[in-house]
Amino acid sequence: MATSVRREPLNASGAGAAIERWTLTAGPYEATVLTLGATLHTLSAPDRAGRTAQLLLSTDELAKILGPARHYGTVVGRYANRIDRSSVTIDGQEHPLAPTGGGLTLHGGPDGFASRMWAAEPVEGGVLLRLHSPDGDQGFPGALDVTVAYTLDAGGELAIAYRAVTSRPTVVNLTNHAYVNLAGEGRGDVLGHLLTLDADAYTPADERQIPYGLIEPVSGTPFDFTTATPVGKRLHDGHPQLAGTGGYDHNWVLRPRPADGSPARAALLEDPVSGRTLEVLTTEPGVQVYTANGFQGAVTGASGTAYGPYAGIALETQHFPDSPHHPEFPSTVLRPGEEFRSTTVLRLGVN
Repeated sequence: MATSVRREPLNASGAGAAIERWTLTAGPYEATVLTLGATLHTLSAPDRAGRTAQLLLSTDELAKILGPARHYGTVVGRYANRIDRSSVTIDGQEHPLAPTGGGLTLHGGPDGFASRMWAAEPVEGGVLLRLHSPDGDQGFPGALDVTVAYTLDAGGELAIAYRAVTSRPTVVNLTNHAYVNLAGEGRGDVLGHLLTLDADAYTPADERQIPYGLIEPVSGTPFDFTTATPVGKRLHDGHPQLAGTGGYDHNWVLRPRPADGSPARAALLEDPVSGRTLEVLTTEPGVQVYTANGFQGAVTGASGTAYGPYAGIALETQHFPDSPHHPEFPSTVLRPGEEFRSTTVLRLGVN
């Protein structure tokens, strides 16, 4: 069955006519993508009884999209997650970055890729978005040309393919920041969802969620999701890594990826009630799990529900936070003549 691709303006409280919404439909599955932030805005799938629900935390209110929901489903970059001291040193040259507070730069800076308008065009099975990031953008060296392709098929696979090239040596770390609730947007929290992570280690971090540079085993800790475990089972057991966060906001070190560069499983999320499942496959070495600990009802979704703590879970495939300051972590340096390539697949199903 062919994928239908439709383009229309986003009706965001009568504003935002320049923002396009692209709708991808394949069988019982549907995804929408916004040109603002290259955002995966909605994702709909049936449950075990065939009832369809929208599974991503989202809003059509432009003020919210630009404010408290500014990272919901967006492509974040040029460097996803945190860089300590708001600087990177490449080939001996230090490059100060635009700070976001707390002595660090988060998600590429205060004007990162999530707040940019991307150009879009149809491709087979989906939509391709393009962005040019000039040399010195948010302090990062090199002009970076980025594409992100979203494609959907009738088997419930949504693929996100990232590509980038640079004019000068730089650092690149791109991810998607969607929050998922397999019960349906606004239908309770995700603490009862079962999570499996194909990761035997994680990177413990300080109170700002900056890794110490250590890679520690998950065995015997609340970070052990090597078998299916409720998200909330050990959330409040007093572990020092969870004491200040109110939940998970950490990077897991995935098992080695295939040598041929194909995506391999990183995570499996299951909702026992609806039967919906989400399998995440990626070429990336890590995944940041964030359980929306800091949500305080500032955003209300289409369901009419204000999103509180644990309303959704983000599974952000990535290179590790603060890698430029930790040479023992996989490198995020991209040089002229090279191409950054990363693919993540969201595979929907039921059990």
